[in-house]
Amino acid sequence: MSSLVVNNLECQRGYSQIFNNLSFQVNAKEVLRITGTNGSGKTSLLKILAGINIQEQGDVNLDEHPVKSDKYQQEVLYLGHQAVLSTELTSLENLEFLNALNHPIKQSLLIQALDDVGLKGYADETCANLSAGQKRRVILASLFVSKAKVWLLDEPFTALDPKGVEIVENAISNHCANGGLCLFTTHQDSVLPNQRVISL
Repeated sequence: MSSLVVNNLECQRGYSQIFNNLSFQVNAKEVLRITGTNGSGKTSLLKILAGINIQEQGDVNLDEHPVKSDKYQQEVLYLGHQAVLSTELTSLENLEFLNALNHPIKQSLLIQALDDVGLKGYADETCANLSAGQKRRVILASLFVSKAKVWLLDEPFTALDPKGVEIVENAISNHCANGGLCLFTTHQDSVLPNQRVISL
């Protein structure tokens, strides 16, 4: 059973302290919803947990593996709210690119992932022709092909209609039911099971 442990984390932006003495633990099958006002450090926290940003002090470990270790990084999927797609590439090509650093994925599974997020028939459509919500769904299709234990999702419901929100919530629920864990930021309410909330 995996466990993500955050101990005494401190983060600064410039000369301003965003948060300090932040400690929590998220275990397998759990969801942690991170709330707070704009600028409170939600995105900064997820980027630290993903190993993209460096904390001022404190420790982040997954099953006793530190955040910068290969073992930790292999088990984490981070989807930022500002992930960018190439408008010149198709939905399928963008999804292939987004997952290129992970394990090799069969094209049929990528097409199925697009189907799973409501983009059936859009695999060969260039992203320039997609709405903001459809582009967001291309990015979120990564959830359906990821084998990572830990999902770090920054504003995953942004630009999604109610059906899209339901698809993502179901994906998170299934991931956690199968032994994964998920941390996500949002300004919206969520009815996900086994959910705890922290506010920054």
